[in-house]
Amino acid sequence: MPATYPVLRRAAPQAAKPQSRRPLMALGLGLALALSPIAGISMAQSVPPSFADLVEKFSPAVVDITTSSIVAAQSGGQMQVPPGSPFEKFFKDFNDQNGGSPDQPMEKSEALGSGYIISADGYIVTNNHVIEGADEIEVETFGGQTLKAKLVGLDLKTDVALLKVDSPEPLPFVSFGNSDKMRVGDWVVAMGNPLGQGFSVSAGIVSARGRELSGTYDDFLQTDAAINKGNSGGPLFNVKGEVIGMNTAILSPSGGSIGIGFAMASNVVSKVVDQLKQYGETRRGWLGVRIQDVSQDVADAMGLAEAKGALVTDVPDGPGKDAGILSGDVIVTFNGKDVADSKALVRAVADAPIGEMVKVVVLRQGKLVNLDVKLGRREEAEAQADGTGDTSAPPAEPQSSVILGLTLQPGDKGLVVMDVDVASEAYTKGLRQGDLITEAGQQKVATLKDIQDRVTEAKDAGRKSLLLLVRTQGDPRFVALSLD
Repeated sequence: MPATYPVLRRAAPQAAKPQSRRPLMALGLGLALALSPIAGISMAQSVPPSFADLVEKFSPAVVDITTSSIVAAQSGGQMQVPPGSPFEKFFKDFNDQNGGSPDQPMEKSEALGSGYIISADGYIVTNNHVIEGADEIEVETFGGQTLKAKLVGLDLKTDVALLKVDSPEPLPFVSFGNSDKMRVGDWVVAMGNPLGQGFSVSAGIVSARGRELSGTYDDFLQTDAAINKGNSGGPLFNVKGEVIGMNTAILSPSGGSIGIGFAMASNVVSKVVDQLKQYGETRRGWLGVRIQDVSQDVADAMGLAEAKGALVTDVPDGPGKDAGILSGDVIVTFNGKDVADSKALVRAVADAPIGEMVKVVVLRQGKLVNLDVKLGRREEAEAQADGTGDTSAPPAEPQSSVILGLTLQPGDKGLVVMDVDVASEAYTKGLRQGDLITEAGQQKVATLKDIQDRVTEAKDAGRKSLLLLVRTQGDPRFVALSLD
C-alpha cells in the first residue's frame, strides 16, 4: 500500500446545502438570550465538568455562511482529475482548449462555511477563502433566520473577511479575547458547521502556539479540537466564552480531522477587523528593509552577546534608507519595545502608525545607534514594487579560487559562486551555483583577495566563523560559515 502523507488543507467551504442547525443540538434557545454584549461566565481552569453552559450562552452568535457563484458547467466530454494531481494543469489546459467555448452552459455552485457575529448591528467575521469568488453570500443565524450579507473588506495575508448583514432586531454577538494569554494545555471550544451537517461543537486544548503556515503575519493556535471542512471562519473560544481564534486550516491526509487544526490568533484577527471596519482595507506600517533572524552562528560571526533582534540584509529606497538604516544593522528596539526576532519586528511595524516618527535602535559595529523613522504604508509600497533583483555575470577571462567549500569568481557586483562542495557546510546552509557574495565580515568584497583577507582577519580576531552576505536571485540573506 502506498504511503499517505499529511496535507495542509483549509477547513473551509463544503459544497452542500446546510441541514437544519437545531437537530444536532436542541437547546431551544431564542435570540433573546443575547441581545447585548455577551458577558463571560465563570468556569474552572481545570478540567470542566461540562461545556454546556458556555455553548448555550455563546452559540447564538455563531452563523452558517452559504456562498453561491455562477461557474462553467462541467461538460461530459471534459477530462477530470483529482485536485492536487500532478496532471491537473495539463488537463485544465486540455479542457480550456476543447470545452471552453463562449456557448458553454453555466451552472450555480454553492459552498458552505462558518462565521461569528461581533456586533449587534450585524458585523460578521469569517475566513476570506469561505467567501472568495462568491456572487452571493447568505448567513443563517442559530435561530434559523436567513440574511443577505455584503462584503465590507478582506485581507489576503491573514485570510480574514468582514461581512455585514441588516437585521430588524439586534443580533447576539461575541467578543474577542487576548490570544497571547492562551497557554499550551488550555481548554478551547470550536463551533461551526462541519461538513454541512449544521451547528456542531467540539472541544480540546491548545496544542501549540505561534504556528506559521504560509503568511507573513501568521500566528496560529494549534488545537486538537475537531475541525473539518465547513468549520472555516468559525470561532475558537476559551472557557470564558471569548473568541481567541478563528478556525482556518487542518493538517490531514484525508481531508478529515486527525486532531491537528489551526486557528488564526484573535490578536491578529481583531486588528485586521478594526481596519476593515474603519477603512474597508488594511493599512499596515512599512519600514522598507529586508531582514532575517539572528541565529547563534550569525551572532558568533558578528561578535554579538545574544542571538536576538532582526538582522538587516538589504535597504532599498524607502523609510529605512531615509532614516539611515544600513545593511548589517541589527534592529534591537522598535517603537520602545525590544525586538526578539524578525517575525516580532514585522508585526510591530505592521501595527505602528503610518506617517508618524518611530524610534528605532540598531546595533552597528558593536555600538547602539538611535534613529528616527517615518513609517510608510506597506500596501502602497507593495503596489509600487518592481521586483527587480541583482544579477551578475562573470568576467570574460575568469579567475577562480576555492574558499570555505565555495568555488568563487569575481563578478560585476561581488563574487559569483561557480560551484559548491556538496560535503561542505556552505552546501548544507543552502549556498548554490549562481549565488552572489557581496559582503564578507560586513565589508564589501569584489575580488578573491578581499574575501581571503576577511578570512584572515576573522581568524586573527579569534572568530570561529565568517559572516557572508549572499544574494540568491537578488534576495539577500546572511550566512555564517565556520573557519575551522
